[in-house]
Formats: sequence, structure tokens, C-alpha cells
Amino acid sequence: MDFDQFSHIDTWIFDLDNTLYPPKVRLFDQIEEKMRLFVSNFLDVSLEEADVFRAQYWRSHGTTLAGMMDQHAMPPEAFLHFVHDIDFSPLPHSAELSSLISALPGRKIVYTNGTEPYARQVLQARGLEQNFEAVYGIEHASYRPKPHAEAFAEVFARAAVTPHSAAMFEDDSRNLQVPAGLGMRTVYISPDRVAPDYVDAAHQDLEAFLSQLVAACFSKPSGRLHEAHGHI
Repeated sequence: MDFDQFSHIDTWIFDLDNTLYPPKVRLFDQIEEKMRLFVSNFLDVSLEEADVFRAQYWRSHGTTLAGMMDQHAMPPEAFLHFVHDIDFSPLPHSAELSSLISALPGRKIVYTNGTEPYARQVLQARGLEQNFEAVYGIEHASYRPKPHAEAFAEVFARAAVTPHSAAMFEDDSRNLQVPAGLGMRTVYISPDRVAPDYVDAAHQDLEAFLSQLVAACFSKPSGRLHEAHGHI
């Protein structure tokens, strides 16, 4: 891995779900179930039929929310409030990840297809709330989700992001194509061993990747930051 490609970065943008916490926590399973229930009730269909709609809209619109808004004029606020009302206790606190993010130079931002209030609850549970200067949710993109270019444009304008000095971390590779086209460095956090060619780096574990990145570019690690996490 050529970590020098990140040495000029001064803005670090992180997705939230399954990126700033490990997928094994399975927090999103709670949201998935609540989305099924909401779609089923809203459309007056079975849970199985709701799953079909959700899969279709994920492919065609990027999220269940976007498809339901476009095809069924569903108001977004009630949906988002309902699906994000979950139990955050499974999320483990991570002083290690907080230390690693702090070691990155410059600005740190969260940009999620969830909402800002939901994201802040996740960050608080993880012990990361002090690491980020701003949190942007789907409401800051006029309820348009990643991977739509218009969503990135609105959020990056709000955040005053300069793409050529920014990097984005995502667990969904679709959401890295637009940032890559803008000139951003892209990091795919996923167990998937196959990454699209617009991805600059891929790793299955965010903490492991950041540990190596910080050690290579931004500090002489000691103590916890120098623990071996394996190699990319």
C-alpha cells in the first residue's frame, strides 16, 4: 500500500454505518427491520412484499427512502424518525479509534445517508463525538442519498470541501465513485476483496487501516497506536 497518496489530505470524510463501527455489531439489522415494518404499513403490503420494494429501490434509487419518496410520495421525516429509533447499546466504545482519528491532520467530517441526530447517537456510543467538526445527514442533501452526485455536491458545498485535498471512507463502493471523479482519495472499508478501479485503498477494518496510515504518514506511533494490526 502506498500511503504517501494520503500525505496531502487535510479533510477526512467518513460514512457512518458499518464504517465507523464494525459490521459484526449488526446495528443496521435493527434499522432494516424497522424499514420493513414502515414500508409494509405505509403501502399496506406484507413484510415479504415490502422486502421486494426495498430491494428494488435500493438498486434504482440508492436507498429505500429515496424510492419511497419518488414512487409513493412518502414524507421522509416520519420514516427517518421511526427507523432510527433503535437500541444503541450494542455499539462498543472505542478509545483506539478515537485516538487514530485524532491523529489525522486537518478536518474530520461525518456524512451519512442516515440523519444527523441518529449519527450523533452512534458517535456518542462509540466515544467519537469529539472527533468530528461536523455531521451531515441525508436532510442536508435535500433527502437525496449517496450515491447521487447532487447529494455529494450539496453536502460538499455546505462543508466547504476541497476535493483534491480530501479523502472519503465508505463501506458501500457505489458511494465512492462520485468522490473519486471529483479527485478525492477513496477508501473502501469492507471484507469484499474485489474493489472497483476508482477505489484507492481497501481494507476490511477501519482501525487497522488508520493505524497503518497514521504510522506511515502522520506520527511516530507509540503504545496503542503501534499495535500490530496486520498488513493490507
